[in-house]
Amino acid sequence: MKLKPSITLALILLFFTSYTSVFAQNRPQNAVNFPRLEPDPKALDFYRLGRRGGGHTWQELAEIGLWASGLDPAGGAFSANLERIRTLTAALVNSPDLPSRTKEKADFILGFLHQNILRSYSVYQTRIDTSLENGVYNCVSSAVLYIILCEAAGIRTSAVVTREHAFVIVHINGEEIDVETTNRFGFEPGNRREFHDQFGRIGFTYVPVQNYRDRQAITKTELVSLILNNRIADMERRNNFAGSVPLAIDRAALLFGDALTIPSQNQSQESLFPDARKDLMDRLLNFGASLLRGNREEESIRWAQAASAKYPDSERWQEYTSAAVNNRLTRLIRERRITEAASFLESNKSILTDADYAHLESAVIDADLLQRANQIRTAEEGDSVIAAIEQARQAGKMNERRASELITFTIQKTATVLSAAPARDWRAAIRYIENALSRTGTNREIEQALRTYRNNLAADYHNRFAAEWNRRNYDEAERILNEGLAEFPDNRQLLANRETVNRHRSRQ
Repeated sequence: MKLKPSITLALILLFFTSYTSVFAQNRPQNAVNFPRLEPDPKALDFYRLGRRGGGHTWQELAEIGLWASGLDPAGGAFSANLERIRTLTAALVNSPDLPSRTKEKADFILGFLHQNILRSYSVYQTRIDTSLENGVYNCVSSAVLYIILCEAAGIRTSAVVTREHAFVIVHINGEEIDVETTNRFGFEPGNRREFHDQFGRIGFTYVPVQNYRDRQAITKTELVSLILNNRIADMERRNNFAGSVPLAIDRAALLFGDALTIPSQNQSQESLFPDARKDLMDRLLNFGASLLRGNREEESIRWAQAASAKYPDSERWQEYTSAAVNNRLTRLIRERRITEAASFLESNKSILTDADYAHLESAVIDADLLQRANQIRTAEEGDSVIAAIEQARQAGKMNERRASELITFTIQKTATVLSAAPARDWRAAIRYIENALSRTGTNREIEQALRTYRNNLAADYHNRFAAEWNRRNYDEAERILNEGLAEFPDNRQLLANRETVNRHRSRQ
């Protein structure tokens, strides 16, 4: 009988929360080199600037866009690209072709942007500096640049997101006009045949204003934050979960400042623009899950302790730490390092709920008893294991069914050891099983094993009888037969042997 642990410690990996970018290296982590957990001070500075009356200026949006694209505000690349934007806006507002009427001006700006900057659409190219340098853009980078130019020209704007896309709204004399910035003919796209002829090639579907459930208005700062969002998505596509964490922290800080308390999981998820603080929590857990996937449970526990202190979410962190302890125990048990598993569990008791600890403790006890049962060499060791199983059952650390399974296995294992070659001591196995049954009560599987061992002993009598009979040692053969029949009077093989003896005598 082969027995496996009944409380299976399935390897738990937290499912990575899908991080959808709006277009829209797996690097090993040193044990002490976790991603930073503090926001970039610039994110908090930009947040405070936006809290003034009127929100961010176009110059500030340009700075935020470059910072969100990954440029260091103290670096030369940041200054050079900021100067490019200033030069571009100056050329726009000073252009002799710039219409005076606001609506025509907003349409003109879209054409100006495509004529002077935007060259080639790429679904993942969200960075402002890249668009400025080589003209490659997606919906986010083109929308941000369009908003900067419009705001510089005195046109008020906001943005819209759909499930996988973003575009701009211009506010003109109480009218809100959609602008699909990925297309030169995207001003008032619902009224432009040229737009529909070209836009279908990109793969997105324009969501008109009347489909209010499929689109959501967002602020300019929220739009710019999607640059970070898309960079996060790109990193996670590359399995760089460590790199996504600080970007998620910075995005949340840009939108919420230092008020980064993670909202409840029960909060509605209907928004097309999900809460950046919830997305941050997903990134924290995804990095932790990458540690679990790499069998680095002890580091993952340290990560949970560090990150949860800064960004608490008791339910999700509890689930995560339980998974980490569970995964570690799974591996230790599979590697038969039971003593180490018990020590590890005890050292992490304080981070587990009572229910989780009790479940995992039962699993370790189960594995320990199963290992001890598999190592039985004597009847005394078998009795010791059975006593330990009974103790675990009485303490509530093993259920009745599992205790019965283990006791059955232990009795059978002990009997197998006692009757093993070369001795083949069937009688020792029989005595052990009979004594065990007297203590443990009726057990059909053990009773069947007892019948098997008794049949084996009877067969042993037959084999000894046959060996002597074939040597013509008839008296010794009959003595063995009589001994066997005294113990097994109803055994068919021995009764047949008696018939053989009787026939032999009748011929004498």
